[in-house]
Amino acid sequence: MKRREFLHRTACAAGGTWLHSNAFPRRAFVVPPLSQKFSASDTVTLGKTGIQTSRLAMGTGTVGVGHHSHQTALGVKGLSELLLNGYDHGLRFFDAADSYGSHPHVAEALKHVPRDKVTVLTKTWARDAASARADLDRFRRELGVEQIDICLMHCLTEHDWTEQFKGVMDVLSEAKQKGIIRAHGCSCHSIEALRTATKSSWVEVHLVRINPVGAYMDSDPDTLVSVIREMRAAGKGIVGMKILGQGELRNRQDEALKFALSLNLLDAFTIGAESISEQQDLIRRIAAA
Repeated sequence: MKRREFLHRTACAAGGTWLHSNAFPRRAFVVPPLSQKFSASDTVTLGKTGIQTSRLAMGTGTVGVGHHSHQTALGVKGLSELLLNGYDHGLRFFDAADSYGSHPHVAEALKHVPRDKVTVLTKTWARDAASARADLDRFRRELGVEQIDICLMHCLTEHDWTEQFKGVMDVLSEAKQKGIIRAHGCSCHSIEALRTATKSSWVEVHLVRINPVGAYMDSDPDTLVSVIREMRAAGKGIVGMKILGQGELRNRQDEALKFALSLNLLDAFTIGAESISEQQDLIRRIAAA
């Protein structure tokens, strides 16, 4: 891997620290009372994809880089048990990625549940067609599945990524036509890339960094919310991430969760628990919001 690409991947895994971390002023936020009750296990539909899954996705990539993350540090048995505990509590959304190294862990969990009851999302770093094809073949082997529900282009920062990486987009479009994947999209790590994704009819699912204080995000919360509204108007599937600001809101979890739920813009959101007790506490907090 070239040094520039390595640094880019490392920064993305760390939440874009050298790009945007802590770049936006912190401010107090007041979330109005929610108009309805929510549950982590609520069944939601991701935009116009027709994919139904749980409101809460189980993240596997806290500080995920170099095929390692806080979750994969639990080992295949430990992380698969965490995923299965979530499944037992109604969570049906497994959020993986090649760069997290979490495919074997997800594969182990999938051995113990009906495949059609779980949504599997993963992400590719491919930036050319040949790499994208190779990734899709390898990912399916590593996950032990014939079909991947959602495959995203990972950590896009370029404003013209739809031109630069059209070869990857074409491969994912072809894979959808062949039934290898069900939906494609991207995760963005710059406001320029995010705006481009919002305008692209190719993007069916967005993974978007959003929290009330702007921690590890692509812009300030107000700007991000306005962009997400455009996504919603276009009928795209929207999955929030960095809901707890990569730990910065660990002591304000209830406020952060209420903020995400109060937007009425996110179909789902992903949070990476690191233990069963942490996962169950998160489920409880969402129900109590």
